[in-house]
Amino acid sequence: MEKTECNVHEPVALYEDGPSYHVIEKAIHFLSSHVQEQPSLSVLSQHLGISEGHLQRMFTQWAGVSPKRFMQYLTKERAKHALRQSKSVLDTALDVGLSGPSRLHDLLVSCEAMTPGEIKALGAGLEVFHGQGDSPFGSTYVAWTGRGICHLIFSEGQSETHEQALFQRWSGACFTRDDQQAQGIINTVFTLKKGDKPVHLLLKGTNFQLKVWEALLQVERGALVSYSQVAKLIGSPNASRAVGSAVGANSLGFLIPCHRVIRETGEMGHYRWGIDRKAAILGWEAAQSDADD
Repeated sequence: MEKTECNVHEPVALYEDGPSYHVIEKAIHFLSSHVQEQPSLSVLSQHLGISEGHLQRMFTQWAGVSPKRFMQYLTKERAKHALRQSKSVLDTALDVGLSGPSRLHDLLVSCEAMTPGEIKALGAGLEVFHGQGDSPFGSTYVAWTGRGICHLIFSEGQSETHEQALFQRWSGACFTRDDQQAQGIINTVFTLKKGDKPVHLLLKGTNFQLKVWEALLQVERGALVSYSQVAKLIGSPNASRAVGSAVGANSLGFLIPCHRVIRETGEMGHYRWGIDRKAAILGWEAAQSDADD
């Protein structure tokens, strides 16, 4: 573990022996772009320059399902069906009110918000640990404090750029780089199961952003919601555009599941870390949910 000004550790990569996310991303981009054509495994393997057998094994190892099954998760029809299913769930949530933090993510995630005074102090007196590692969705940069994870983004390995952004956001804090512990946290985040000890989040945002992020934590893995559904859920039915801005401002990728928000048409919409990565996460979560059923 080293201070910011020192040399950093080499990250310990959980996924270094597994399928390269960049290959998976290329496959998903091709599948997403050719959903109507329903490309065969042979066509996909030719596009990627990988043998059919190797591609099938690699994709199944990563997603838990075959490329053909994964492609079914990327259709507009399935997205619209998921939105219709979410509506009844969200209507129930509206009737009973948003559940408290103890129920978020089926007890997998808990959170607390920084006070306005803490935000104004820009993290003064706070020790922030940070580092980079590998996840199923590529290079990932994470930061945490004694009170919880405060930052998680998909970084494409651009560690120095993301460090500077983090230092600016928390300019009053003391920083310690620890790639080894970062990898351990990343491993935990992407393998959470019911019954595991929940991870804790430290949120920094406006009151409106906090309401949106907390609403997103009600959306179960494998489910999808529209911007207007989220606006209705937080009691501001005419604030879809503002909801979109709050979703885009999320700096706790995956944990606050902004990837589960799509357009009412079934289109994926925008995503801060790339539309192909959004499709990858949604398909991966759908496969995990099917496996749990």
